[in-house]
Amino acid sequence: MLLIYTQKTSPRLRYIAKQLFERILGIQVDFTVKIESFVAHNGPKFSYGKQPLGKELFFQSVSLLFEKGISEEVVTVKECDGLPCFFSVPHAESALNFDVFAASFYLLSRYEEYLPQVKDSLVRFMASSSIAYEYKFLQLPIVDLWAFKIKKILEERFEGIQFSSNKFSTEIICEVSEALAYRKKGWFRSVENFANDVVKFRFKRIYIQCKVILGLQKDPYHTYNYIINKTKTGKADLKFFFGLGDYSSHEKSHNCHSQTYQRLIKSIGDYCGIGMRLSFDAQKDLVALKNEKKRFEKITHRSLNQTFCQYSKINLPTTYRDLIEQEVTFDYSMGYQDNSGFRAGTCTPFLFYDLEYEIQTPLLLMPYCLSENAFQKITSPEKAIAQASILIDQVKKVNGKLIIHINNQIFDTTEQRSRFWKQVFDYFVSI
Repeated sequence: MLLIYTQKTSPRLRYIAKQLFERILGIQVDFTVKIESFVAHNGPKFSYGKQPLGKELFFQSVSLLFEKGISEEVVTVKECDGLPCFFSVPHAESALNFDVFAASFYLLSRYEEYLPQVKDSLVRFMASSSIAYEYKFLQLPIVDLWAFKIKKILEERFEGIQFSSNKFSTEIICEVSEALAYRKKGWFRSVENFANDVVKFRFKRIYIQCKVILGLQKDPYHTYNYIINKTKTGKADLKFFFGLGDYSSHEKSHNCHSQTYQRLIKSIGDYCGIGMRLSFDAQKDLVALKNEKKRFEKITHRSLNQTFCQYSKINLPTTYRDLIEQEVTFDYSMGYQDNSGFRAGTCTPFLFYDLEYEIQTPLLLMPYCLSENAFQKITSPEKAIAQASILIDQVKKVNGKLIIHINNQIFDTTEQRSRFWKQVFDYFVSI
């Protein structure tokens, strides 16, 4: 067991220490505010505070982990042994020249997303607004890399210290934004699709729509068997997230009362994990969330325990509070759909910390770092794979969890782009 001495503990300090040491590095951690208990401890230990006690291993702190509430923090990014860092500390005896615990907490708590910032048309926090993007470390699981830096310091100081680090793993999450393109969508949506294609002179799609409705061709968005069978050739876990919101300008999936749609959800649930994609409305309205949750549980005959927010739009902290109230256990929305990278600076699942209530919650956030949307402007599969491999290598370096976000529509064989995606997907499942 690793013992940490501090003059006073706080929920923030306990939260981040548990994440860094227990969930990333695999070593139990405990705290003491008594000097005599710290001195008597024969195992690995260090102090955390403004000044060291003596010659012990010491990490100097800034004030963030002992504060309450949210304030404008001055973040100046520098370099520490080849890695970006912030919250610098001046004490010469400190094992690191920055407060690694405060910096990690700042990123994992999404502190910056509570502060005023420019948002996009969907009122989302954008990658370009983050300090990771500004200082060019969005492509690094920086919190995990910092944790491994601490690990090296402890190993050099305490001979025989034992860690049980995680093993690298891959998970593919498939967002079903539109379950079927044409089949069994109802006359209103079929007419709407037909009219849109006529206005835009998309005669090929009109032809395909007619064939699908007449039963002469498979629906182009019914790519589920391909995704499931292809994923089975590798070691990745696979999950599908289905939308059950009311039809709107943002929600285009099937009518949740459609027997065809319900059978599809249940049949896929027989082969892999399934969860619910929160509609745009459910992310801001608890009543809408409750209705969608009831629909999911009625269709699947199982409790809802994993979610994905449409557009990865997270209203902090209300979206997560609503999920906790509905007893959701896992959420996979922590990522950027328009940018590859680590939104919270980590590739290790972590518990949501509510900054306004100052509590660690039971909701486990599963951060993804690769999204199919981020590759829209890339035309070469080789370039997409080369770009993805940079992040994948970083995740492997820290034995992290690689989570990849895709959509069922990208394998639509009536679109030329599907060839691109099948080659890229072959690479993803082979990792």
